[in-house]
Amino acid sequence: MLRSRLGKVDRAAIVIPRMVSPVIPVSRTTPPDRQSTPTPPPGVTPLTESGARSHVSGVCFKIGPPRLVGVEVEWFVHDDRCPSRPVRPELLHAALESLPLGGPDGVSLPSGSRLTLEPGGQVELSSPPATGLLACVEDTRRDLTALRAAFAAQGLRLTGTGTDPYARPRRMVLDHPRYLAMERFFDSAGPWGRIMMTGTASVQVCLDAGEADGPHAVERRWRLAHRLGPVLVAAFANSPTLDGSSTGHRSTRQAVWSRMDPTRTLAPEPDHGDPREAWAQYVLDARVLCVRRPEGLPWTAPTGLTFRDWIRGAGERPPTLDDLDYHRTTLFPPVRPRGHLELRMIDAQPGDGWVVVAALVTALLDDPVAADAALAALEPLERTDGPRPPRSEVWRRAATLAMADPELRRATLTCFAAADAALGRLPGAGQLRTVVAEFAERYPARGRCPADDQLDALRSGTRPAPPEEAAP
Repeated sequence: MLRSRLGKVDRAAIVIPRMVSPVIPVSRTTPPDRQSTPTPPPGVTPLTESGARSHVSGVCFKIGPPRLVGVEVEWFVHDDRCPSRPVRPELLHAALESLPLGGPDGVSLPSGSRLTLEPGGQVELSSPPATGLLACVEDTRRDLTALRAAFAAQGLRLTGTGTDPYARPRRMVLDHPRYLAMERFFDSAGPWGRIMMTGTASVQVCLDAGEADGPHAVERRWRLAHRLGPVLVAAFANSPTLDGSSTGHRSTRQAVWSRMDPTRTLAPEPDHGDPREAWAQYVLDARVLCVRRPEGLPWTAPTGLTFRDWIRGAGERPPTLDDLDYHRTTLFPPVRPRGHLELRMIDAQPGDGWVVVAALVTALLDDPVAADAALAALEPLERTDGPRPPRSEVWRRAATLAMADPELRRATLTCFAAADAALGRLPGAGQLRTVVAEFAERYPARGRCPADDQLDALRSGTRPAPPEEAAP
């Protein structure tokens, strides 16, 4: 199950960031780029392939009944007076300094969410795991209110969109050695990695992995999460522009991800009923992005080195279990198992649009009847041949056409209907049910997605991104 971020394992993750474009925690303690990484102690037992597979299978899929829900909501920061101008660092720091930071994890927002910065200056709020959807939404809304107020006081706006809609310089605002290694790693294959790091934002939903068998079986939830991918990309596509111009994609963010290193951004090979083994093999076959070294030394990894190669002696030193766990934080497939399942394919949404995302995904995965209906609706989209997601044909259609694709639109409407029924069975979810229904009527029922609002604004010459108050 999802583990509290105050627990032993996640406390280490506070120091070693772990989000999409790995994040640096906002804290008044010693920053990670000022801390040294110890070299492996002499006499450490070498990590074996079988030991690595066993460890990954055990820690990445925690078995238990679905109970906890979390979200990670990411925002671009814009200057209200001139959104296309880079935000002055002193304003960003002043906004962060005004928040009630402190405590064991460096942040104590009202509900305990963790606040982090990404390399391009995006702000991400990671909710604490909550018992159920309603508590998650309530906690996150409370903390977002505090976050928005702190930034508004400095004349700054939090903008929810999958790519930065303004033609403003993209730059790295953090110089952690991990980011420098990431830059070098991704630059060898084109501009996509740098765009991802500095010019994209997402909404991520985190749910328990599931049980050993039954209606909430791990294998079933894993399969449904992946099959939902193109529907979630299409329904919530919200990044039709880059550098102020239309790209021809409703989800440019998804198009960017599909062009990056396939060993860490594609879905694992078909699991044949055992996602744990498929994921373990995926982790070992992924290329090593960075190798942590003592302070002052670069973290650049040898070109083409996979973690399996490293175990077999190709690296500069034998890898440790800690190296394996860190390596896992540099893998970015559409669904990432981290004890729980982290769905990562969804564009950031305007205003409180993230609520619809969280409600839809949770209803479909946690309600067995809704899950059955969704699996049936999504089966026609499934293809066993061709590239793996997100490079598959249906994922490309989702990123480009979104709800203008008839097959995707039909599947999406069925999924929204199943979620609506599931929310009707959830005590106290009446308001959430209304919000989800309003989104369905505004967008998929009309063959539209949030990106179409941006495109309408672009064509009318008003502004390249919808205001935050225009949230559904």
